[in-house]
Amino acid sequence: MKLEQLNSLFSLLKTPDLFGRYITNSHIEKCIEKIPTSTSSVIGFSVENRPIYSLRFGKGPKKVLMWSQMHGNESTTTKALFDCFNLFLTNNEITNSILETCTLLVIPVLSPDGAERYTRLNANEVDLNRDAQDLSQPESEVLRKVFNDFNPDYCFNLHGQRTIYNVGGTHNSSILSFLSPSQDTQRSITPNRKQAMSLIVEINSMLQQVIPNCVARYDDGFNLNCVGDTFQNLNVPTVLFEAGHYPNDYNREEVRYLMFLSILKALEAISKGIDVEGYEDYFLIPENEKQFYDIVIRNIKLESSSVEAVDVAIQYEERLVDGKVEFIPIVEAISKLDSFCGHREIDAKGQVLKNQYNTMLKVASENDFVLLNTEKISLKP
Repeated sequence: MKLEQLNSLFSLLKTPDLFGRYITNSHIEKCIEKIPTSTSSVIGFSVENRPIYSLRFGKGPKKVLMWSQMHGNESTTTKALFDCFNLFLTNNEITNSILETCTLLVIPVLSPDGAERYTRLNANEVDLNRDAQDLSQPESEVLRKVFNDFNPDYCFNLHGQRTIYNVGGTHNSSILSFLSPSQDTQRSITPNRKQAMSLIVEINSMLQQVIPNCVARYDDGFNLNCVGDTFQNLNVPTVLFEAGHYPNDYNREEVRYLMFLSILKALEAISKGIDVEGYEDYFLIPENEKQFYDIVIRNIKLESSSVEAVDVAIQYEERLVDGKVEFIPIVEAISKLDSFCGHREIDAKGQVLKNQYNTMLKVASENDFVLLNTEKISLKP
């Protein structure tokens, strides 16, 4: 895949109607209106009767099913999908071969009620990614019906992950993570799992040129209630994509581009034919660990009489306020945090740290800023 060409094209391909973290049906409908009507359709409705859309591209025999925003607050992959759609609609050598050999069926927002609320759960407060067996929710039924009717050869399960993840054994943020889900409790390496692993190997090889040592994989513990595990269990190669945190990218616009590249690379590999001989390189990708906070303030004293210095961890709570996602700084921990790191690190050098009311910091409290002696330090991203 020609990375330099895609990089130069991306500013033209990037869908201007989609920006930031809050992406809902009303946002994607503006984009769908610009796409030929034969491409899109309504395939069902949510708990609150919002439409669930699908888009179809290509005419080839290899069928790929993709869905995003199964969790309504995980919107980065939705943005990347519409950027891909813009590329699909142009006559170019990068995607022409994909669309000649593949048929793509894409559900850009599976949980429109969750997207509206900016929450992981749907309107009935059910996690759709734990509803693959019960199919208790209309959104789950829609996805399963599409799966059964389309009969895909590959599935892409598109998600977003929190800022807490690091690449195992490093202090690097897990900017992107992947998984070839298990299909049984033994975590058997089946032919379809090998295909999914080989796809991830291809994606990782490309990403190492762009974000070296910032790609991780998830643990493959088996849970048949999860959609990816269920589809893998039905012998369809399934890949979990997780958009993570790029430094200072809380709107996830940099990661949007990286996910755009990853989706295209996976589709290119499918179109050319997957060589599973190198699947074992999948296990060379480090696993995710949870050793990040958004901010770590090191070497602070809570009182002037304190003898031992400690650290303070700040984690952002994503809160929807007047149609915009606000990042609310919450004190997560006050202790020695030597085994953790922060996306932003501040060295207090043994000075006294107080909250914005000039009183002692407390765990679980909100603080837009802190006072280091008399210096006011903003904690907003």
